[in-house]
Amino acid sequence: MITLYGLKNCDTCRKAMKSLEGAGRQVEFHDVKKEPLSHALLADFLKTFGADKLVNKKSTTWRGLNEAERSRDPLELLIENPSLMKRPVIIDGENEYLGWDRAVQSTLIG
Repeated sequence: MITLYGLKNCDTCRKAMKSLEGAGRQVEFHDVKKEPLSHALLADFLKTFGADKLVNKKSTTWRGLNEAERSRDPLELLIENPSLMKRPVIIDGENEYLGWDRAVQSTLIG
């Protein structure tokens, strides 16, 4: 079972879901806006990927933050603004992946 964390209306998340399911993989989807991630899980993602990769600084949410908000602790920012998380975050057993680039695709669907 693969767990995919993202947003329901995110094109990249939808592409990942469709590709994974099309390859016969069972996927459990978690919308991070509707089902906020725990402090511990977000802390794990930050430890695994780093704030520079996990916090999506190209998002409209990031552009809407002022400098004081942007300088806050990344964990607090992600808890308060789930759409700031780069997505999807994919968990496959013990392996964690960020994004849906060619490397992730080839690893998960061949």
